[in-house]
Amino acid sequence: MPVKRHFPSWLEAYVNFAAHTEAPRLMHFWAGVWALAGVLRKRVWMDQVAFRWVPNFFIVFVAPPGVVSKSTTAGFAESFLRNVPGIKFGPDIVTWQSLITSFAASCETFEYNGEHYPMSPINLCASEFGCLIDLKNKDMVNMFIDLWDGRKALVKNTKNSGNDLVDSPWVNMLACTTPNWIADNMHAGIVGGGFTARCIFIYADTKERLIAYPKYNFPEQHDNTILQLQQDLEHIAITLCGEYELSKDARTWGERWYEQHWKVVPNNWREEWLSVYMARKQTHLHKLAMVLAASQRDELLITEPDLKLANVLLESTEKGYAKVFAHVGKTTEAVEADKLLDYIKSMGEATYSKAFRILHNAFPKARDLEGAITGLIRAGWVNLEQRGSDMYLVYTGDNDAAGKTDS
Repeated sequence: MPVKRHFPSWLEAYVNFAAHTEAPRLMHFWAGVWALAGVLRKRVWMDQVAFRWVPNFFIVFVAPPGVVSKSTTAGFAESFLRNVPGIKFGPDIVTWQSLITSFAASCETFEYNGEHYPMSPINLCASEFGCLIDLKNKDMVNMFIDLWDGRKALVKNTKNSGNDLVDSPWVNMLACTTPNWIADNMHAGIVGGGFTARCIFIYADTKERLIAYPKYNFPEQHDNTILQLQQDLEHIAITLCGEYELSKDARTWGERWYEQHWKVVPNNWREEWLSVYMARKQTHLHKLAMVLAASQRDELLITEPDLKLANVLLESTEKGYAKVFAHVGKTTEAVEADKLLDYIKSMGEATYSKAFRILHNAFPKARDLEGAITGLIRAGWVNLEQRGSDMYLVYTGDNDAAGKTDS
């Protein structure tokens, strides 16, 4: 007799439970997606003959330091995944050698239709994105691209040991970082390349709610909820294995979506970071749909509602992308001018003297500050108004431009 799950949707139950903390629900959702993918590993897939989609993710929380508890949110999901028997984790600081060691320790087989298949799955979770990948190391970046794509084998030539071979590797990543780290480390070449297109970036700069003592905000029976979430996650890890199929309605919807995506949407792909991501959105869509299906049922079937919900959730996440990449490729002066604009927008207006105090480090010379303010005025972001003895910078409303100040 099939084992009955405690919750009709593991993800919904997880997010509702985790949402008793201050972090945004969207971050809790993607943390849950990472955990659920972490138990699925390479045991499920969607076969497209020339390639396969497998449910692994490179998820990156982006937020200012100490604002939304992004590391705590990641750690909460990690605690569930670490308690599932048989789930392997990679190193806290990634090098090629540490990865090889982790892959070797995670090598296993699973049975499907009477045959045994190898896999070497590891999960990565870090409070600092830079601990997991060195973006200046082209070989490492390309390796992670191959891992996300689901390569059947990974080969690395080393001076000491010759060729290192990893059979059927799989990596599922959850990391945290700040907008400043993104600006300092993701130059235009990285953003326009293949790696960032394979990442899901979740941006937040405000708490969902204020909770001084989270312990007293959780329900009294929270221990039982944790146990049931853990049991359902273990059930999914053991039970689900094989190829996901599309229902007839899902296939029809997916074909319509794909045609519209490539015929209509590219006209709006003005920014490079957006165009490279959109080029791979179909893959993101189906990876997420597999996880949504696994969250709800044991049957290896993706329905039309699964695809529709995956699309809605991706669109909601994409709204933060402009802020994630807002400072990439910009000069220090342009970044500081953006900070001034954000301040004016939040307050509605600011005095000239206040503007100088905000930007004096970036613009020690008054004429340089005047140039930055003039740029904001010419771009249509602010107006300059004289009120008595004070000059005011008044926010005029959102500009149609994709970015803010130019570099």
